Amino acid sequence: MDMKRLTSRLLIVFLAILVVFSLGQGFAEAEDVLLMATTTSTDDTGLLDYLAPMFKEDTGITLQWTATGTGKALKLGENCDVDVLLVHDPDSEDKFIEAGYGVDRTQVMYNDFVIIGPEDDPAGIKGLSSTEALKKIAEKKAIFVSRADESGTHAKEKFIWVQAGLAIPDKEEWYVQTGQGMLVTINVAAEKGGYTLTDRGTYIRYEANYEGNPPLVILSEGDPFLMNQYSVIAVNPENCPNVKYDLAKKFIEWIVTPKAQQAIADFRLMGKQLFFPNANMASGAN
Repeated sequence: MDMKRLTSRLLIVFLAILVVFSLGQGFAEAEDVLLMATTTSTDDTGLLDYLAPMFKEDTGITLQWTATGTGKALKLGENCDVDVLLVHDPDSEDKFIEAGYGVDRTQVMYNDFVIIGPEDDPAGIKGLSSTEALKKIAEKKAIFVSRADESGTHAKEKFIWVQAGLAIPDKEEWYVQTGQGMLVTINVAAEKGGYTLTDRGTYIRYEANYEGNPPLVILSEGDPFLMNQYSVIAVNPENCPNVKYDLAKKFIEWIVTPKAQQAIADFRLMGKQLFFPNANMASGAN
């Protein structure tokens, strides 16, 4: 074979490879990708890693998410940086929707908050309600570690201080503010021998990390103030014209299906249920 013919054939092969590569790029660009902002608890627990493949299988949509505090998640929605939210601070969600940033809010699941601390319980809060527990912690000036990040958990903590009739002790030396996510905050509390408020799902994840024998244990739980409701909200296309509202709607419709709700109920660590589906209850949709 002469050099000219060989060069011609190599050029044809090269062009064929280039075409295949270009088609592949085109398919990748055409892939439906839904961007979500969510809380650290849905990420730290592994819930979204568990649900995302099911969502992709059922709808063909790839779910990608950023995990942060609810306050920052709502800001990402306000700034049109994501398409959908999965958050857990009803008061902040109300304001978000009233301002025209979000639509179609739908309840998805719930768990509860708990106050955790060292097993020897230096402040003596074991068995107390959340408000009485915080009163005791303040009275004893025991170390309390706050996320202090405007997350749903931080909002709940501030609410309980107020319900306890106390000012938020953010100037006190015993009140430690991390500005970090839940697992980091729990670990800081453990290092300092202090207390913190956490959602139960993340606590179970923390407990599993220590094979059921963690440094911090649940000391206050079960009162009505500790309810922790999660809802999904589509970013309002009227505020964000480029948002993928159609994909957000598909996610909302999917996550309330019996299949997805059962998957949430089945998600466990150490045999313990982390989240409880409740999409069949009043959604508070707007």
